[in-house]
Amino acid sequence: MAGQTGVVLCVGEALRRYGFPDGHPLSVDRQQAFLDEAQRRGLLAGAQMLAPRLAADDELLRFHTPSYVQRVKLGSQQGEGWLDYGDTPCFPGLFEAAGAVAGTAIAALARIVAGEAARSFQPIGGLHHARRGAAAGFCAFNDVGVVIESLRRQHGVRRIAYVDIDVHHGDGVFYSYEDDPDLAIVDIHEDGRFLYPGTGQADERGTGAALGSKLNLPLPPGADDADFLRAWGAAEEFLCQQRPQFLLLQSGVDSLAGDPLAHLALTPKAHAHAVARLCRLANELCGGRLMVFGGGGYSLRNVAIGWSAVLEELLRGGWR
Repeated sequence: MAGQTGVVLCVGEALRRYGFPDGHPLSVDRQQAFLDEAQRRGLLAGAQMLAPRLAADDELLRFHTPSYVQRVKLGSQQGEGWLDYGDTPCFPGLFEAAGAVAGTAIAALARIVAGEAARSFQPIGGLHHARRGAAAGFCAFNDVGVVIESLRRQHGVRRIAYVDIDVHHGDGVFYSYEDDPDLAIVDIHEDGRFLYPGTGQADERGTGAALGSKLNLPLPPGADDADFLRAWGAAEEFLCQQRPQFLLLQSGVDSLAGDPLAHLALTPKAHAHAVARLCRLANELCGGRLMVFGGGGYSLRNVAIGWSAVLEELLRGGWR
């Protein structure tokens, strides 16, 4: 039965290193906070562990421009300064850390396409603000964009659905594919009038031939699980209409109550519901194929409980 061939869990030292120094909100402690909680709940034994690997330049170039890849290399070598306007600092080894996020995602994708697993979870991933030629919002390389391009160029998969429940609008993915009718996007986030990056209004539905292939569902500050579930109903109806061949989810837990950078009030039940429903949808439409990325989250407690809820539902696989 589709969806029962297991879950790849992408963790390791190279991924842990994707974090920033000097008290930056995106710290290197997030992976371990999750692993400690997942171990406490007995979840790790049920997953297939996948060690990180560095992306090759040609893999990064599937999404990013050559000049930008070189810029990240230079910033990594210099070890100081900024990749953007002040959110994404350079540090020694940045290129290798960011390259591991993208490379590991490609490795997980290969496992799924080969039928060795149905689903994957990469907690340190989902760097959805990076553009093709620029960093933004703590994101150096856009691993989601690299996966989308890899699905198409390597594996011949055109109809892809990308779902993003991070509190911040996934602008780096959205605007890179705004005119692409074969990439369906659903993005549930805090209203951009109140939060970075200030985009993702409900009337942004795609452009040109892609009009109607995108769905933004902004939530007001203070929105809770009931508000999320109402939005999720619209999201799921939209996804069923799109009939994707492959599903991607960015499951940022910065939408949980108490995150220091945002204003929503969700609990891990919202993320568990989204993952459970996407597993069912993947089983029905995509042969079970679903990749999940951890995304944002700046409270270590929320990271631990939120991502553990995600992994637990992935292990269930939508069959309960």
